[in-house]
Amino acid sequence: MEYLSTTLPSPQPPSLSLKRSHYFFSSKTTLNFSNNLRTAQSISIKHRPISVIASAGASHCESSNSSSSSSSSNSSCLNSPLEPRSQAGKFLSSVLQNHRQLFHVAVTEELKLLADDLHGAVSRMLLTTRSDEACLHRRVAQLKEHDCQIAVQDVMYMLIFYKFSEIKVPLVPRLSRCIYNGRLEIWPSKDWELESIHSMEVLDMVREHVTAVIGLRADSCVTDNWATTKISRLMLGRVYVASILYGYFLKSASTRHYLERILASGNQDLHLGHRISHQCPALFCYGLETLLFGCVSNRQSVSCGQGLCNSEMKHDTLKCYVMGFDPETLQRCAKLKSKEAVSLIENHSCALFGDEKTCLVENDEVILTSFSSLKRLVLEAVAFGSFLWDTEEYIDSVYKLKQND
Repeated sequence: MEYLSTTLPSPQPPSLSLKRSHYFFSSKTTLNFSNNLRTAQSISIKHRPISVIASAGASHCESSNSSSSSSSSNSSCLNSPLEPRSQAGKFLSSVLQNHRQLFHVAVTEELKLLADDLHGAVSRMLLTTRSDEACLHRRVAQLKEHDCQIAVQDVMYMLIFYKFSEIKVPLVPRLSRCIYNGRLEIWPSKDWELESIHSMEVLDMVREHVTAVIGLRADSCVTDNWATTKISRLMLGRVYVASILYGYFLKSASTRHYLERILASGNQDLHLGHRISHQCPALFCYGLETLLFGCVSNRQSVSCGQGLCNSEMKHDTLKCYVMGFDPETLQRCAKLKSKEAVSLIENHSCALFGDEKTCLVENDEVILTSFSSLKRLVLEAVAFGSFLWDTEEYIDSVYKLKQND
């Protein structure tokens, strides 16, 4: 069951017309961060009580291209829970399926176009401040900001989808397609691929998180993995969101850890200024685009380091480093930086756990599932959070994201 095994056409000159029309959408954003589980509840997975009607038929918990033959050639071919709503998102979805080698170029061009659109609308609003059309241009600028925010969320989602496709892992489709007679099973598990994106230190913390939220130890046997348990759909959604936030936090903290280790080693050099001047450009040269598009291994970007003093930095672990955070630093690393990221997590989670048409959690049904399937969901969510951090950093370097205050 492969992921996005797109057959590329015969080689042609890379001359895609990176054009798109205007956007007409709305947006919403809410998040109050305190800790992962509490925050998971504040990202609203919409719920409404309704009677459950059982339906017959086979489960369709399939990888991305396994069901594409029966669908038309549009965004639904990706078989992701959340479908692009903007023209930019649908365009990138098409590029990813049909011209994968041009995906990076298309992303950059779309972000530049969105930035230009928004800048133009704001400029016209400022130029007409004292004119009779000031109210009109102000409203146009507000609508353009909302439209661009939705489009940027789609771009962000497609970049995350691309990162998953790089490690050959399909995003779990809508849970309604994976549940049959009240039982949820997700196969294949893809545990190794999902764990491979982390350094050893981060992976240890991820495994501790898995044990904490589902009770499955890292050294569990096959029998333990396939043992079954019951969990409500709403609780499963909260665990998923909490795991996304934890993955985001780990990526933020590990990157900070790496930076401080670099600076500490530079402080020990007699020629501090000379050394840092060579280290920092190389670091930031890697940091955004290369990390996003997988040109540099995540195992190079995360390392152990930071102790009670600079001379002990290389002997300290990431876990000790994180445990030494004061409340302000902890919140800074854990807080989502942009409103677009907050809204994307909310929309993705509602699409994954909600109803096919309304994206609402129509009932808090109790689901029977295996620990292996729970682990698959948690590991995917942690990876989603890590990829979201990378994507957010890259997009903000081209298109200014809206700060999450």
